[in-house]
Amino acid sequence: MSLTRRALLGAAPAAAALVACGRHDDAANAAPAVAPVRPLKDTAPFRIGTCLMTAELDDPQFTGLVQRNFSQVTPEWEMKMERILAADGSLALDAADRIAGFCRDSRLAMHGTTLVWYAQDPPTFEALKHDRAGFEDHLRDYIRQVVGRYRGLARGWDVVNEAVAEDGNGYRGGVWAEGLGDDFARVPFEMAREADPDAVLFLNDYNLESMPAKLDAFQRLAERLLKAGAPLTGLGTQSHLGFDTPPGQAGAAVKALARFGLPIHVSELDITTHKPGLSLGSPSDPARLQAQARVAAEIAAAFADLPAAQRYAFTIWGVRDKDSWLRGSAQGAPDDAPLLFDAAGAPKPALAAVEAAFARR
Repeated sequence: MSLTRRALLGAAPAAAALVACGRHDDAANAAPAVAPVRPLKDTAPFRIGTCLMTAELDDPQFTGLVQRNFSQVTPEWEMKMERILAADGSLALDAADRIAGFCRDSRLAMHGTTLVWYAQDPPTFEALKHDRAGFEDHLRDYIRQVVGRYRGLARGWDVVNEAVAEDGNGYRGGVWAEGLGDDFARVPFEMAREADPDAVLFLNDYNLESMPAKLDAFQRLAERLLKAGAPLTGLGTQSHLGFDTPPGQAGAAVKALARFGLPIHVSELDITTHKPGLSLGSPSDPARLQAQARVAAEIAAAFADLPAAQRYAFTIWGVRDKDSWLRGSAQGAPDDAPLLFDAAGAPKPALAAVEAAFARR
């Protein structure tokens, strides 16, 4: 199942507000949470990640599940430029700082996202897009302040996000291409390396599993950056999948990208159980959850089969089904069940499937 991300822009602030006010009606009627027998993070010799928003940190069940089952956190939206960079050029780092503080207090690693994304075109950069030197200075200052602030905590950064056109024909540079030209993908990597010499620096994209032409274009961009000497040191596949993903497709990007020898990040895994136009059953039907578990097992096995040095992290994009961005998007549904824990925080078949896939490796 392919997802269209552009339609979701601007939804994150509203989603955060919905989390804070108890957006999910199913929570009130859900059964008490049942913890898995073994924490998920203890089933693998690599980092197991999730994402979160600051509003969720006020929920003790949520934080308990994170601390028990995960070893790394990606700020879901509150470390992206549209949240941090104000129209006057000042930085609003309060939310990012709170997430960083939670990670430190909980002894969790952090993965930083996102420095350059075609879909975000802040006014301060728009104003400089015809002034190459000024544009570069502004970007360098932003990256220096943000990456430098979390140096030592953030193991890695999504430096350039979703740069490949959906059909694989060219690239989506947005204001970054207007300001930096053909260097829009290379320059941010160099600036990020200046800000943190030790972080793993990622090129990250989505639908690489389901669109071979896009996967090919993504690899060509990686090759181009490496040939140009860019400090590209990691490759991320978001892995927004569907329960009906054909066998062999879920792990395709992981297997293809392994040839570079770089660390790989399954960076935003979820597996929607909603299918537009499918009237039979509901997203929580046992048959769909079992199909979801098959897809989860496949990508988990593909990741676990990588050489140890290439297994950067396996990140689930949310904790409980009710926390998922898909529940508020056109691609999902209010009762979508795309994650490893249900709305009550109880483990699902997909969790067992992931743990079993890791155990066999």
